[in-house]
Amino acid sequence: MEEFNAGAVEAVLDSLPKTVQGPGGVAGVVKDGRIVAARAWGYADLTDARAMTAATRMPICSISKQFTCGTLLATAGGPEVFDDRLAGYLPRFEGALPSVRQLCDNQSGLRDYWALTVLHGARAEQEFRREDALPLIARMRTGHFAPGTQYSYCNCNFRILGEMIMAHTGRGLEDLYREHIWGPAGMETAVLTADTRAPADGVVGYEGSADHGYLPADNGIYWIGDAGISASLDDMLAYEAWIDATRDDPQSIYRRLSGTPHFADGTRAWYGYGLSHERIGDVEFTGHGGALRGFRAHRMNARSARLSVVVMLNHEADAHACAARIARAALGLPDPAEPPMPEGWDGLWLDRDRGMIARIVTDRTSARLFYATGPVRLLATEGGALVAPNLRVERDGAGLRLAIAGENTLRHLEPLDEIDAADGATIAGEYETDELEARLRIEARDGGVFARFGGMLGQGRMEQMIPVAQDIWAVVTRRSMDAPAPGIWTFVVARDAVGKVTGGTLGCWLARGIGYRRIGD
Repeated sequence: MEEFNAGAVEAVLDSLPKTVQGPGGVAGVVKDGRIVAARAWGYADLTDARAMTAATRMPICSISKQFTCGTLLATAGGPEVFDDRLAGYLPRFEGALPSVRQLCDNQSGLRDYWALTVLHGARAEQEFRREDALPLIARMRTGHFAPGTQYSYCNCNFRILGEMIMAHTGRGLEDLYREHIWGPAGMETAVLTADTRAPADGVVGYEGSADHGYLPADNGIYWIGDAGISASLDDMLAYEAWIDATRDDPQSIYRRLSGTPHFADGTRAWYGYGLSHERIGDVEFTGHGGALRGFRAHRMNARSARLSVVVMLNHEADAHACAARIARAALGLPDPAEPPMPEGWDGLWLDRDRGMIARIVTDRTSARLFYATGPVRLLATEGGALVAPNLRVERDGAGLRLAIAGENTLRHLEPLDEIDAADGATIAGEYETDELEARLRIEARDGGVFARFGGMLGQGRMEQMIPVAQDIWAVVTRRSMDAPAPGIWTFVVARDAVGKVTGGTLGCWLARGIGYRRIGD
């Protein structure tokens, strides 16, 4: 890399209170094992005027996954030690079980349990107890795909890992984190705050935006293994310095965690052991993001450049984009060129195999692809494709080819003729699914159509169903127990030979392909 650009880094850090507007945040940079820049701005609690500082602990959420995987390596030696125990957590699962390494690499094919809480009738603010998790996971019968063949983000992979580690050692995760990682790394104030109702240091996370204002987020979930750690900027920068200090030891925890992962067919994967792999310019980074309602965080490390960036926010701005911008400044890289966006890309398509809709919306220089949990920003290429990291969209006649290298998949999307209205009375009624042992009720009234989910967690609120094409409906969930919310669920109606509605398939990127059958009249 070119010489570290300290001036550019300082300029980006100075701009953060404006570019990532919100109640407060912290950010820092480690270069060659030393803290070279850090900021803490705004407030940890707006009402009590409690300032945000480098010592304020915030939930790092899914960044915890790498700590769980590191603890697994330290206590068991490797994930294969637990392979014969997995069946006990998935007693109803049909077909081949994933390996525990495939859990670590998000290649299990299991559906995400936080997404499934919506279909089990959970409301965003209700309590999700520790004892609720394993029974919910144990109900799974099938997965998205054959284990090891694809990538799909799944929090329950790491919830199972955490439970396995505790059962194997007879100790709590907090003690194990502290012994094997926090202590050696000098993370002096890191703590396990598995109950999100009691955040460390009284920090408040905020939902909202600069346009609509900020309100305290109301969280009630208990998570462990997949998330749960709270740490300060001081803690996280100490962790990054420890990573640098052990960078040349092939047996160090982070070196083992950050090795190149692969799919079962030998293709390189971009996620492994709780770490995502990405490139900024020609430099490879490993890291992870974290999200809970009201909080966003991201950390990344480039071993070759001996560079780390940490960003933590108590609001819902894009922490990954912020961290990447700081990293680009440190590397002396210009902002990527953004050629004009050609016309003709706006539209709606269906990934029939997954039962998911995809929408592209363009502006002057970019497009947004709505397909997974949130929009992905795409740029045009000279060859006529749209691209983002690990993703390429090409035309296929009237359809699209969606190549997702990070998932090891090539998706074929068929065009849809979008509609503005549909007769919801034809699909109104009761439905149930054996996959979850849960129910769905659809109600229609004067053109308004709403869904209500019910299951082991209660009765959810009414969620609007929007007709998007013939017999294809979108169910929008913008607030759920975890964050980000699952996004848009697609309900594809099933009919018999005479056109009578018999059921449908419901899914989103985190939990797709769930079959429902209509019951009663």
